[in-house]
Amino acid sequence: MEITDLEEVSALDRLSFSLPWPESSFKFEIESNPVSRCWVAEVVRDGVPIIVGMIVIWLIVDEAHIATFAVHPEYRRMKIGQRLLAFTLIDAYHSGAVHSFLEVRSGNQAARNLYTLFGYNEIGIRRHYYQDNGEDAIMMNLEQIDLAKLESLQ
Repeated sequence: MEITDLEEVSALDRLSFSLPWPESSFKFEIESNPVSRCWVAEVVRDGVPIIVGMIVIWLIVDEAHIATFAVHPEYRRMKIGQRLLAFTLIDAYHSGAVHSFLEVRSGNQAARNLYTLFGYNEIGIRRHYYQDNGEDAIMMNLEQIDLAKLESLQ
């Protein structure tokens, strides 16, 4: 992800979430947050690359914390998210991450299924976490990043 991607990334975020990040947050992650790793997935349509996925993780000591992750609605169920997550965790592993953590809306079963495929386990609930509707967040943990498994999912 680069500064020139901000408009597309913000549009994707607004399409994907009822509580999107402001564009300034993505700008901060790219330019100012030393623990942030920001990636996009692109496809080429009519010769023009377009952003169809994005992820921001924070590499904190030995943990890859997934801060936000989305795939454009028109490109879901095409394994773009799976490949982007695998790529990101492989990069985090090579940067020293041993495990990973995230929160996901309790009602987002598709995301929960994807994370389970990667080996994440549900370890708790943050009650009424999301401000827009009071939905719970499911906390998920990947105890050990398995490089061979990630490479098979990429």
